[in-house]
Amino acid sequence: MKKPIYFIALIISLTLTLGGFSQVDKTLELCDLHIVPPFVSDGQEYRALLKTDEIAEFNVTFYGGSTYRIVACSGAQEGNLIFSIYDREKNLLFTNRDYQFSPYWDFKIKNTVNLIIEAELKQKEGNSGFAFLQIGFKQ
Repeated sequence: MKKPIYFIALIISLTLTLGGFSQVDKTLELCDLHIVPPFVSDGQEYRALLKTDEIAEFNVTFYGGSTYRIVACSGAQEGNLIFSIYDREKNLLFTNRDYQFSPYWDFKIKNTVNLIIEAELKQKEGNSGFAFLQIGFKQ
């Protein structure tokens, strides 16, 4: 009698998992729209599952003499993720809050530097969501 219950639980689990992957794929597709020539992805995806009141922190090294693009995505439409860039002393260098929650930002680095990128969900009515950052550089 226990086998049918386990089978039903397995089907429900697979359905929920595949539905989650579908949401992730759609969100990543939004990010991919902004990593286009002349920008090339750095090959990494920075991701976090956030609750409404959480902030993800990513430590990234940017190399001098390069132009970068940071793309931030969450959900099925653009502008749902707030991202801010700080130096190691936590001085704010950029936040998309000041630019109508733009999904990306381009900047040029003169000297190699380690920066902190923080990401948080914009919508306060949701309980949780995926936060994705992609970083591209000009070839």
